[in-house]
Amino acid sequence: MTAPHAPATGVSADRRPVTYFGPDFPFPYDDWLRHPAGLGGLPAERHGQEVAIVGAGIAGLVAAFELMKLGLKPVVYEAGRLGGRLRSQPFEAAEGVIAELGGMRFPVSSTAFWHYLDLAGLETRPFPNPLAPDTPSTVIDLDGVPVYAERPEDLPPLLQEVADAWREAVEEGAHLSAMQDAIRARDVGRIKAIWNELVPIWDDRSFYDFVATSRAFASRSFRHREVFGQVGFGTGGWDSDFPNSMLEILRVIVTDQDENQRLVVGGVEQLPRRLWRMAPEKLAHWPRGTSLERLHGGAPRAGVARIAPAGEGRLAVTDRWGETREYPAVLVTCQSWLLTTHIACAEPLLSHRMWMALDRTRYMQSAKTFVMVDRPFWKERDPATGRYRMSMTLSDRLTRGTYLFDNGDDRPGVICLSYSWMGDALKLLPLPVDQRVKLMLGALQQIYLDLDIKRHIVGDPITVSWESDPNFLGAFKGALPGHYRYNRRMYCHFMQDGLPPVERGLFLAGDDISWTPGWVEGAVTTGLNAVWGIVRHLGGATHPENPGPGDRFAELAPLVLPD
Repeated sequence: MTAPHAPATGVSADRRPVTYFGPDFPFPYDDWLRHPAGLGGLPAERHGQEVAIVGAGIAGLVAAFELMKLGLKPVVYEAGRLGGRLRSQPFEAAEGVIAELGGMRFPVSSTAFWHYLDLAGLETRPFPNPLAPDTPSTVIDLDGVPVYAERPEDLPPLLQEVADAWREAVEEGAHLSAMQDAIRARDVGRIKAIWNELVPIWDDRSFYDFVATSRAFASRSFRHREVFGQVGFGTGGWDSDFPNSMLEILRVIVTDQDENQRLVVGGVEQLPRRLWRMAPEKLAHWPRGTSLERLHGGAPRAGVARIAPAGEGRLAVTDRWGETREYPAVLVTCQSWLLTTHIACAEPLLSHRMWMALDRTRYMQSAKTFVMVDRPFWKERDPATGRYRMSMTLSDRLTRGTYLFDNGDDRPGVICLSYSWMGDALKLLPLPVDQRVKLMLGALQQIYLDLDIKRHIVGDPITVSWESDPNFLGAFKGALPGHYRYNRRMYCHFMQDGLPPVERGLFLAGDDISWTPGWVEGAVTTGLNAVWGIVRHLGGATHPENPGPGDRFAELAPLVLPD
């Protein structure tokens, strides 16, 4: 399988795709991963040595997989199930029919993540986003008036004006075209020159501030801003993100995280599970056929209860059942709040400034509700109107976003009745799944007056509220204005040469450590940063022809803002 995003060699810079290359730390993770020299090497006396990985999400499993290839023995601790927020929940008695409770749409610009998708041989297809080329139709329901569209040109003038205003705003306020041209060319100097100018301007300002003060929106009505919040761009409405730092939104836009997204056929949870079972072709130290599953005897260790110094540069990890093991290095990939709420992590292991950054992390609430239906009935056209019977739907009602997943004409389909955030998600928090479904069906009935969705439902519905899960406490980080310095501390923590000895050996990874929370590429790349950090901590190094992120850190380091 070839990833649809793969940068072609010999192609002029202006025709190369936009990839996740910076902007804060423009390191080519895709090149590093595919280089024949590999990610580095360790002294022979380190081969077979155990290192702890706390959390079996994609960051933890990518790191464990790569460290195993280098000859270490990762010991993975997991409090729940493999995959973290790559969670594909099967519907009962329907083989291969799933609800994606966490990550469900994956931009092709996420080249490090796609490296592992390709390695696992997983199939993808376009995600049914609003007005995407492969989405048959979209309904935008605002103020009780549904608008049906099969192409962007079908939108009424107001929605066209909102889309134009957004494009104008990011071009004027964030130099979008220039930045994306620099990313296509992988011109590090140009990327940093543009981005480092934007960071001090937009760190202290919110997404809404950007929209409201842009000339493009200020010259139009409040209604344009309101509709933009409800309907948004690319993936749908973004008003839940209006309080967030504008830098966080800009990172998504300039790296095309909101464009050209795909889903994983059969569920993305297959990827972490395949990494768990996969035996790499090239292994240092371990015999052919070694996998993480085999090294663990079939299952990860229980969740972690305590992390503490153990003397002589080692760290003691105690699991929930009281067994303690010592390691020269520990990688923590769970959400940062768990280090103060669920895991007794000894305070001296991190500086007070780092604890401040971790504790100030602010998580977004998120809820999804799915039903399985007898067939993809939405592909049928109403003979009276010629329109599809149901469409991908954006609404200002409680549902907010409704998505339709087609598993084939002769197989059950899946409807994500509602995908909502923050206040909209909190409205559902105390409600059981059946009540959620009834509310969503009631809202959709107001849009599709002659369609009885419930008669198509089969099996039991599936729902999630990530903030109520004790292992997550929220969907993902949503940085607020003024959080750039906190983000930088967390992201750069893998560079440990300047730390006091007691603070070395504990590494952090995951999408809330990254610059792009909520996007799987951030989890993968911070996991790879930790691989570099652990190898260096244990006396290893990268190959001179394939320098890693830490080797190029001085050149690529994120901008430092004064305290």
